[in-house]
This record gives sequence, C-alpha cells and structure tokens, in this order.
Amino acid sequence: MTVQSDLQKAVAACEAAKGTYKVMSESTQDQSAKQMYNELSSDLEKHLQYLNSRLNYVSQGNELNQQ
Repeated sequence: MTVQSDLQKAVAACEAAKGTYKVMSESTQDQSAKQMYNELSSDLEKHLQYLNSRLNYVSQGNELNQQ
C-alpha cells in the first residue's frame, strides 16, 4: 500500500463522515445537536484541506510515495 492510496482512503473517509454529520444536523430538531454536528463538519473540512494538500504534494511525482 502506498502513501498516496492511504491518503486517498483518508480523504474518502473524511468526506463520508462530513456528509454523515451534515445529514445528522439536518435531521435533528435539537439546536445544540445541530450546532455540534455543524462544528464537527467544519473541523472535518479543515482536515480535508490538509489531507488534499498532502495528497497533491505526493501526487506531483514523488517516486518514493508511489512505489
């Protein structure tokens, strides 16, 4: 398994979790729960930015990470 494929899996998992938090936020009437799910979604967006940045770096021909 390569670093690149590990990063791709991490990005996919974060995107799935972010989507789940958004659905949960929309499906609850509890305002504090809505806020919590929205904050969790925002936190995951920051994680996604970092992971995508790292994935872009690794994808730019870094041969050690593609073996």
